[in-house]
Amino acid sequence: MTTHTTPAALATPTDLTPGQVTAVTEAVNPLIADALALYIKTENFHWHLSGRRFRDLHLLFDEQADALLDSVDVLAERVRKLGGLTLRSVGHVAQLTQIKDDDRAFVSPQDMVQTLLDDNRRIATAQRRAIDICDDHKDSPTGNILQELLDGTERRIWFLFEITQADD
Repeated sequence: MTTHTTPAALATPTDLTPGQVTAVTEAVNPLIADALALYIKTENFHWHLSGRRFRDLHLLFDEQADALLDSVDVLAERVRKLGGLTLRSVGHVAQLTQIKDDDRAFVSPQDMVQTLLDDNRRIATAQRRAIDICDDHKDSPTGNILQELLDGTERRIWFLFEITQADD
């Protein structure tokens, strides 16, 4: 990952060392990129949904997209509070995200749900790793924020998982 030196005008004072700030920033910025990429994918599915479960899934995808977008500002502002730099462009998001695009013209509702489930599971794993990095670098406030966001990710996983289960 490319580390950028924070310009003096943006170097927010902190009691963390430059190495700690870099470690946390490098753990959090990919999460911001993932949230943005998954937000767009979730909205894509929300907009292009069809079928008998349209209303329920349409509302669920909208709710989940909103939660993802809400996490972006919280995380980006946390990076800046530490004096780190955060995402600056769509290209930067593309460099850092692990969420793959889905540009198919039609995706079945079942495939949409499974894709979002898989992507949210990837994000949960990355969030857990980032929490460990925050703990290792004495940044409990960022770790606490990530724990709250992980709880939201697990909620999205739970709802998507339940949709994949067969009715008895």
